[in-house]
Amino acid sequence: MTGKLPGYFDANSESLSARIATGLHKLGLAMKQQSWQQANGAGLSATQGQILAALVAHGPLSGTELSERLGVTLPTISDSVRVLVEKALVTRSPDPRHPRASLLTPTATGAALGARARSWPEFMADAVADLSPEEQRAFFSGIVKMIRMLQEQGLVPVTGMCVTCTHFRPNVRPGASPHHCAFVDAPISSDQLRLDCPEHERASESARREVWEQFLRRD
Repeated sequence: MTGKLPGYFDANSESLSARIATGLHKLGLAMKQQSWQQANGAGLSATQGQILAALVAHGPLSGTELSERLGVTLPTISDSVRVLVEKALVTRSPDPRHPRASLLTPTATGAALGARARSWPEFMADAVADLSPEEQRAFFSGIVKMIRMLQEQGLVPVTGMCVTCTHFRPNVRPGASPHHCAFVDAPISSDQLRLDCPEHERASESARREVWEQFLRRD
């Protein structure tokens, strides 16, 4: 069929970046709704579930570390932790690194709930699985770049990502696995980059810029 207005959508469409942002907003709403539903089903708030999941993934953490990892204010973390302690899902112990701080550790029941909370986003992974391998690689590359930009703007905590880690060495060799992780002394491909690594150690701001520039030279 021959259209009478071949240029209509060129003149009457938002930019592609704006439409991508709208799509990400819709995905965010879906994830938020699922998290609330799953949390309520487990008798938790979404923040409480995130705390338990973080403690299961990363081991005992202080309230400040949880605040930094989850991007949630320390008062909110403190309120949620108080409830988790009252429910016997988390215990407090002295933090040997900071005499006035406490380490938070999940109990057996809390760890089981935390493991369940870590699986809450699985419905989204099922949706991503419908993308072709090429689409998944392009999508993941875009996600890495977007998160890194938001981190540098202070909108996302600078934790977990290979490209912000002091152990990451980008594009140090040819081939399918051009990057290197100095922590485990092993090559790593762009598809294998981590977004939430428990061994992450934040690089300095200047080092992050240098690593990112080197990462982009080939990516």
